[in-house]
Amino acid sequence: MNTTQFQVRKNPLTATRTVLRPQEPLSDGQVRVRIEQFAYTANNITYAAFGDAMNYWKFFPVPQGDGEGEWGLIPVWGFGVVTQTQCPAVAVGERLYGYWPMATDVVLQPARVSPEGFFDGAPHRAELHPVYNQYLRCATDPLYDAAQEPQQALLRPLFLTAWLIDDFLADNDFFGTCAHGHRGAMLLSSASSKTAYATAAQLAQRPEVEVIGLTSAANVAFCESLGVYSRVLTYEQLDTLAADTPCVYVDFAGNGELRKVIHSRFTALAYSCSIGGTHVDRLAGGRDLAGPRPVLFFAPAQAKKRHGDWGAAGFNERMARAWHAFVRQVDTPTAPWLVVQQHSGPEAVQAAHALVLGGRGDPRLGHMLSLA
Repeated sequence: MNTTQFQVRKNPLTATRTVLRPQEPLSDGQVRVRIEQFAYTANNITYAAFGDAMNYWKFFPVPQGDGEGEWGLIPVWGFGVVTQTQCPAVAVGERLYGYWPMATDVVLQPARVSPEGFFDGAPHRAELHPVYNQYLRCATDPLYDAAQEPQQALLRPLFLTAWLIDDFLADNDFFGTCAHGHRGAMLLSSASSKTAYATAAQLAQRPEVEVIGLTSAANVAFCESLGVYSRVLTYEQLDTLAADTPCVYVDFAGNGELRKVIHSRFTALAYSCSIGGTHVDRLAGGRDLAGPRPVLFFAPAQAKKRHGDWGAAGFNERMARAWHAFVRQVDTPTAPWLVVQQHSGPEAVQAAHALVLGGRGDPRLGHMLSLA
């Protein structure tokens, strides 16, 4: 039996290859999981773009001698089924939600097994953040709905990041932009991206801020239709905002040129929050900036803080309540925010990778992939 892997060259990310490798035999305590379907979004491109800086390439390393320095496996979120087990606490047939390689199957080493799930205890993942190492049993997951697997795979990890961004900004009093009767302006780039509009959906519930979406001209109508942005502007319309507007920049695009324009224009820019890199071809630039130094947002750090503040049960209860409300918005029957497309096989996966990497296509589309 072989494992099929979809590998991406670390530079440039446009280069890909499909690799067949013999399945490795299981050792005591390990399980093999068939990866049935996974989401592919701009969030995954961010994992690749920041793969070295944020250690994303280390989760599923390409084997030595197989170009591990040049090629990598982009991590993805989705669902799998246990097909073999050498771990008495994990049964064949269990359905799991978690973080996978772009492959047909993977070997995990369950540790800290509980009724809710387990963590991958593989030695190479010991130093990586535990939020990415956890696998949830669908049978006991309060967020799981078999009828909404695509929505969960496409939006759950993005939503968690968005929910934590909103919480981080509120936890820091929007960095003073709401003082003296001002309504702080939150400037969200790449406003049509799923993480951006999930963030906007949370911020829109806070009357003390104005949520301003920045996008290309082609995506203005879509962003306006979501109903979560106070205003939607094209990148060329920044001069319609007063230069002294108290604001925070929430940067999903990672566009160095755009970042420099925003830092130069807005004299009351209070904080510059770097989230992702949807403009993957324009990540360079933006050095020697006016105003505050951009700070990379790391969602697990805010999650850890809130686990300390609220406890695990309090954190999960708040997150679940917000998630279910968000999914109801996304699935609005008259104007759904998300239309799922299924792609199967290496050629279809390659086409979806090129589409998402290029930032092309209908922003309503959500891509679910399977290499099988």
